[in-house]
Parts: sequence; C-alpha cells; structure tokens
Amino acid sequence: MTRLAGKVALITGGAGGQGAAEGRLFAQQGATVCLSDVLAEGQAVADEIGGSFFEHDVTDAGAWEAVTTRIVAEHGRIDILVNNAGIFRLGGLTDTERELWDTTVAINQTGVFLGMQAVAPTMVDNSSGSIINISSVAGIRGASVALAYAATKWAVRGMTRSVARELAPMGVRVNSIHPGIIDTPMLDVFDTAGLREQVRQSIPLGHEASADDVANLALFLASDESSYCTGSEFIVDGGLTC
Repeated sequence: MTRLAGKVALITGGAGGQGAAEGRLFAQQGATVCLSDVLAEGQAVADEIGGSFFEHDVTDAGAWEAVTTRIVAEHGRIDILVNNAGIFRLGGLTDTERELWDTTVAINQTGVFLGMQAVAPTMVDNSSGSIINISSVAGIRGASVALAYAATKWAVRGMTRSVARELAPMGVRVNSIHPGIIDTPMLDVFDTAGLREQVRQSIPLGHEASADDVANLALFLASDESSYCTGSEFIVDGGLTC
C-alpha cells in the first residue's frame, strides 16, 4: 500500500520508540522519510528504511531552520511533520526542581512550537500539509507524579488547537495524538520507581500499547484519509481516560 506516496515527512525523536515506528511505517507507505534526533542512533533507523537523518536539537530555532531548509532544498517540500521528540521524568509539585521544569518545557513544549513555526511557511506555500503533535493522556487528565511533563502536554494540546485555527484557511491541518502507556524505553522510569505493574493494571484493556499502535494513528493523520480532520485530539490509551 502507498497511502503516503509522494509525501515528504519529517519526524523528530526518530532514533527509537514511537518516532522510529512512525518512520518505518511511513516509509512502507511510500513517504520520503526524514528523521531527526539528538541521538546518533537515528542514522541506523534512517539507513534501514532508506530515509535521511539529521542530528537535531528541537530546542534550537537555528537547528530547525537548517533542517527544514535542507529538506526543502533536497525534496522541494515538507508535507508532514510529526513533533514526536520528548522526555518524561517523574516529579510532583514539591520535588520538581527548576532545572527539570525548564528542560522539560524546552523539549516538550518549545520544541513543538519551533517545529510548527519552521514548517508552516513551506506548507502554506503548497496550500497543504499535516502537522501531528504528540501530546499524552497526561495532557487530557493531568499526572500528579509528573507535573512538568503534564504541563507541557497540556500546552501541546492548546498550541495544536490554536495553530489549527490559524492555518486551516491555508490548507494546513494540525492535530494532536494523546498516547497512554506505550511500551517504549520512556517507561523505564516506571520500572525504576517500581510502578510499572501498578500502571499496567490501571489500563482497562489490560496491557500496554506498542509503538506501532501510535504509528498507525499517525499514519491516518498524515494521509489524505484524514483530510477533514484538524484541531482534533486523538486518544490511543486502551481506555485509560474512560
């Protein structure tokens, strides 16, 4: 199948987990895939799928300009942006240090803002495009054990709706995905804290999702099948927010 034939996709945080799963699936569906990450391991994923890789700090506006300029120079356009890069750290109100807060905001929130800002001009020029922002169920219901993370994921939700309204008249769609408990290395923090089984038992479907479950939803939003979807929140959580 080629649901993304002819489309050029940029996926941040593509070195592993959800980003790598999205990259593999998008490539299988005919997209030209560009992965970015601060981790050099992303090069191996790009080589595997026949895509490109950029070492890229999403908190750096200059890095965003360099990456998007190069992609447009090489491929003529950017049709899809998946703002996937993010970090997750435990910490409630009284034990979240300022450094953790600032780092989480810079990556999870400012990185998404800079990404949308960087790709919007080329998408507007082409009167089409799909921006997919990875939020979280923590951006739907909060997370008392991860205040900084939840705050940034609520911000992603708000930015998504705001930018969707702004760019809709120019043919650019913006949606957010809200994953629940996904079996990726990001969950190692639950193992360290001894919370993994407790978290798993809270899921109505009874098991964690795979990164592919999120990638399948991202594929729908990246494709023309979702051409009338914008400013919407798509939850993939096994019933966690029921």
